[in-house]
Amino acid sequence: MKGNVRIAVAGWSVPKDCASRFPAAGSHLGRYAQVMRAVEINSSFYRAHRRRTYERWAAAAPPDFSFAVKIPREISHRRRLVDAREPLLRFLDETAGLGEKRGPLLLQLPPSLPFRDAQAAAFFETARALYDGDMVCEPRHPSWFAPLVEATLQTFRVARVGADPPPAPGADDPAGWRGLVYLRLHGSPKTYYSAYGEERLRALAVVLTRAAAVPTWCVFDNTAEGEAIRDALRLASLLGEAP
Repeated sequence: MKGNVRIAVAGWSVPKDCASRFPAAGSHLGRYAQVMRAVEINSSFYRAHRRRTYERWAAAAPPDFSFAVKIPREISHRRRLVDAREPLLRFLDETAGLGEKRGPLLLQLPPSLPFRDAQAAAFFETARALYDGDMVCEPRHPSWFAPLVEATLQTFRVARVGADPPPAPGADDPAGWRGLVYLRLHGSPKTYYSAYGEERLRALAVVLTRAAAVPTWCVFDNTAEGEAIRDALRLASLLGEAP
């Protein structure tokens, strides 16, 4: 199971009270990557990083480490998936610096963006012409949670994120392309703050064990007060992956 399940945090910051669980020497990323097997880069959503920056990050991590990378808001929020080829091509060239450590590309959509079949299909067709790797989509408008959308995502091999808290009914269940499972846990009941607690983490360990027939990601985004790394470490322990 260990090869298929990757527990990650959105970012590699390590709170002081968790520092003893990580090596004392090295960069923040280097220390994090000696314990965890994956991370989700969110800063790419807000600003571009040079290819050599991604190369440096890749060099700081062990061979089996993987980076999920969030697609820029220029594509998802400003252009709203329209005329996105140029910024997508630039983003792919930058993140190619990660080499074989480049994991899923995450497309998080604004809550105001409804599903339009022709628009979505055109974007995913462009994306697939440029990139053949794993892609996941986190939609937040209720119209994205319907059978027609499922068919579109499956056609273009795009997994739909299972998100907590769910922005719409059914959004907490991963769907779309079934070759990849990707969970994003933002904190509940208080988004970005709340810890998940022992009972919910134990239940999550069962879910991940059952899903592990395919590559499975579980990303903690409840980072505002450091709960993400605490939850990630506890979940790793429950799955027998504790450092």
